[in-house]
Amino acid sequence: MATTMSMRRLMWITADVCVNVNNVRGLGTTASLCRRVPPQGPMPNEDIDVKDLDSLEKYRSYARYIRAAQEASKKPVWWKTYRQYLDAENPNKDVERVDIGLPFRRPSRLQEVRERNRVMKENRRNPELERATRLRTFQIPLDRVKEEWERTNGPYHIQRLAEHYGIYRDLFPMAFFVPRVMMRVSYGEDASTSVHYGNQLPASVAGAPPKVTFEAEKGSLWTLLLTCPDEHLQDGDQEYVHWLVGNIPGSAVASGQEVCHYLPPFPAKGTGFHRFIFILFKQDSAVDYSEDFRLSSCYSLKERTFQTVEFYRKYQDVLTPTSLAFFQSQWDESVTSTFHTLLNMKEPVFEYERPPVYHPPQRKFPHRQPLRYLDRYRDGKEHTYGNRY
Repeated sequence: MATTMSMRRLMWITADVCVNVNNVRGLGTTASLCRRVPPQGPMPNEDIDVKDLDSLEKYRSYARYIRAAQEASKKPVWWKTYRQYLDAENPNKDVERVDIGLPFRRPSRLQEVRERNRVMKENRRNPELERATRLRTFQIPLDRVKEEWERTNGPYHIQRLAEHYGIYRDLFPMAFFVPRVMMRVSYGEDASTSVHYGNQLPASVAGAPPKVTFEAEKGSLWTLLLTCPDEHLQDGDQEYVHWLVGNIPGSAVASGQEVCHYLPPFPAKGTGFHRFIFILFKQDSAVDYSEDFRLSSCYSLKERTFQTVEFYRKYQDVLTPTSLAFFQSQWDESVTSTFHTLLNMKEPVFEYERPPVYHPPQRKFPHRQPLRYLDRYRDGKEHTYGNRY
C-alpha cells in the first residue's frame, strides 16, 4: 500500500513539474521548471468545428476577407504578438524620426493624369507603334525606363534599401532622408565595378578613387563623403572616414577641396562584409573645412576616426544630405597590402572558435534513422554501439 501511494505521488509530481532538457547546450547545464496552466482566455479559432468546415461563412472575395481580418485585428486579445514583444524591447520605436533631406513638392495629381492621357492618345495615333505591338516586335529602351524610375519611384526604393541595410540607423540616428539626387559611382569602365545600393565589390577593385557623377545646377556647391560604420577596430560606434571632398563646384568632383584623401577599404579578415557608404550633401554656401582637414599622407586610424552624425550636426545649417550609394566588401589579399604598406601596422585577424557539434546520446537501436547515423559517434570518447570495423 505504501509503495502504491509513493508511485502515485511520484507520477503526480512528474506530471506537474517538467524539466526542459532541450536547452542543455552551451557552457553550462541549464534547466528550468515550468508548470502547465490553462490559457488566460479563448484560443484563436476555438469556436470552429473542424469536422464541419462547409458550414463556415464564405468570404467569396479577397476584399471581404481583408475587411474581416482588419476588424478582427482591432478586437482586444489576451495574448501578445511577436511584433508587440519587439516593440516592448525597443522603447524608441514610437519616437518620430526627423526628415533631414531636401523638401519635396509632389506635382498635381490632375497634371499627372492629363500627361498620362496625352501620352496614351499619342500612342494610339501612332501606326508604327500599333504595328510593332501587334507583331510583338516592340522594344522598350531600358534607358528611358531607368530615367522614369529615377524620376518617380526610385528615391523611395533607395530609401527602403537604406533602411534594410541600417544606413540611417548607424549614420543618422533618429533621422532619415529621401535621396532626391541620383548619384552614379564607378571604379572603372566595366559595369561590374559600379556602386549601386548594396552590391558586393572586391576590395582590390576599390584601390583608387572612383568616378562620381551627378546632376547639379550651375553655381551649386556639394560635399562628398565616403565612410564605413563597420570597420573600426576598437569602438563599434565609431567610423573610419575614407574620403571627404568639400566645396565641389557643380558636378566636378576633381575640382573640389579634398579635405581627407582617399583610403582604400580594409575590412579585417574574419569580420565578414563591411558597408562602404557614399553620401552627397548639398551646400547652401561655401564651407570652411579647416578644422576637419587632414594631410595628404594621413594614414593614422586614430585621425581617421569619424562619426557622420557629429559631422552633420556641426554643419547642419549649410549641409543637406541629398543622395547615397553603398557597396559591400570583405577581406581579400589587397587588404593585407593596405595594412602593411599604407597603414604600416600588423594586420589583425579575427577567428571564430566554433563549439563542438552537439549530438544526443546514441541509441542502441536507432529506429527510423538514416544509414549515416553511426558516423556521428565513431571518433567520440564515450562508449558507442556498432563502431567495430
